[in-house]
Amino acid sequence: MSIPYFGLAQLDLPSGSQKASVTQTVGITDITIKYSRPSVRAREIYGKLVPFGLNNLGFGTSKAAPWRAGADENTTITFEHNVKVEGKNVSAGTYGLHLNVKDENSANLILSTDKDAWGSYFYDSANDILNTEISVKDIPHVETLTYVFDAVTPTTTTASLKWEKKAFEFKIEVDVTDIVLKDIRAQFKGQKGFTRQNWEQAASFALNNNGDLDEALVWINNALENNFYSLKTVNGLAIKAQILKKKGDLKGFSAAMDEAVTLATPIQINRIGYMMITEKDYERAIKYFNLNIKNDPKNANWYDSLGAAYKAKGDKKAAIKNYKKALSLNPSTRIKANSEKNLEELTGK
Repeated sequence: MSIPYFGLAQLDLPSGSQKASVTQTVGITDITIKYSRPSVRAREIYGKLVPFGLNNLGFGTSKAAPWRAGADENTTITFEHNVKVEGKNVSAGTYGLHLNVKDENSANLILSTDKDAWGSYFYDSANDILNTEISVKDIPHVETLTYVFDAVTPTTTTASLKWEKKAFEFKIEVDVTDIVLKDIRAQFKGQKGFTRQNWEQAASFALNNNGDLDEALVWINNALENNFYSLKTVNGLAIKAQILKKKGDLKGFSAAMDEAVTLATPIQINRIGYMMITEKDYERAIKYFNLNIKNDPKNANWYDSLGAAYKAKGDKKAAIKNYKKALSLNPSTRIKANSEKNLEELTGK
C-alpha cells in the first residue's frame, strides 16, 4: 500500500506587520517604496527596538547591520529613471532601503543593490550605492510606521519615514526636462511621430523647460510643413514665434506672429494682440486690434483692447478715445467696467 505524497502548501495568513507601498510621480518618473508597517504598541523604539548604530543581530551573515527601515523583508525603493538622492546620483532601479540610526537626532540613509535579502541580516556595505546623512525631525506620535512623500514640486519630492515621534527625511531630485525629452525622442520613432499635435506639444515643452531650442525649432517645423501630417495652425505658429524670439530672432518672431494672425479667429487675434502688449511690441498689437475693428466695427471689445494697447504705449489721448468708443457701443458688463476703470485712471474723473 503506497502512502500518498502531499506537497507542502502554506496557509495565507495575515502578517504581524502589514505590507504597504506608496508611489509618487515627479514629472513622468515614478518613485515607489515598498515596506512592512510595525506598530509602536507602547514599546521603546529608538535605542531599544531599533538599536543605535550598526549591530550584530544574531542571525545571518552581517556583523554590522543597519535597521531595515520597516519590518520583515527588505524595505525597497524603486526609481523609474535616474535621480539624485540628497544631491547624489542614483541610477534607475530597485534598492534595499536601510537606516543607520546613530542616535536620537542623526541617521544615515543606505541604499543597497542587495534588494532581495531578508531585512538587514545579510547586509554587506560592499553593496551600498548610497550612504549619506539625512535629516531627523521630532514629530507628533505616529503609531504605525508610515512612508510619505512631502513637499512635492515639479522636479523634487521629500520622502519621509515617520514612526513613533521621529521623521527621517531625504530629498529626491529628478531631471524632468532631460527625461521627458529623451522619452519624446524615443516615442517619435514610433506611431506617435505621425501626429502633428505631438510635435507641437514637444516643441512647446522644450521651449518652456529650457530644452534645446534648435531641436524645438525642428519639431515645430515638422508640425507646420513638409510632412503628410503637417498643418499650419495659429498655435503652431505662435510656438514657432516664441522659439525664434528666445533664440534672438526678432524678425522671425514678428513674421511668424503676422502669419498666425492670418489664420486666427477674432478672439485669437485679440489674445495675440495682448501677447504683443506683454512683449512691448505695441505697434503690432495696435495693428492686430485694428484688424478686428475693420472686420467688426461695432464690437466694443475690440475698442477696449485697442485702448489697452495705446495706454501701454503711453498714448493717453488715443487710449481715452478708444475707451470712450467702447462705452458708446453698449458693451457687456465686463467690458464696460474695464473701460470705465481705465478712463478713470487716465482722466482722473
